[in-house]
Amino acid sequence: MYMAIKQVIVVRTDLDMGKGKIAAQVGHACVLGAEHVRKSNPEWFSVWWTGQEKIVLKVANLKELEQVKQDAIEFDVPWSEVTDAGHTQIASGTTTCISIGPAPEEKIDKITGDLKLL
Repeated sequence: MYMAIKQVIVVRTDLDMGKGKIAAQVGHACVLGAEHVRKSNPEWFSVWWTGQEKIVLKVANLKELEQVKQDAIEFDVPWSEVTDAGHTQIASGTTTCISIGPAPEEKIDKITGDLKLL
């Protein structure tokens, strides 16, 4: 049976991060999320690993990001949060983005289906 698995990264747009900084934060989220799912749900991970579908979406602020995280918890979808170390553009401890999944597409779409592409 085919199972569509994807990973969605949700990025805050209120932090005025440069393109390179956003790329680094999204990279952190991809790795953290993938490793979390590799350990917690190896079947999802192995299906996802063959194509590694990723989509990057945006939210306006921390409040909206926290709502996405709460929805992931409610729908029992793995998530991973990226908190910046504070070495460059962002203050230490600032949450910049989260990874949702890798998980079944229909589960993720219930959480992020209304969000816009970054």
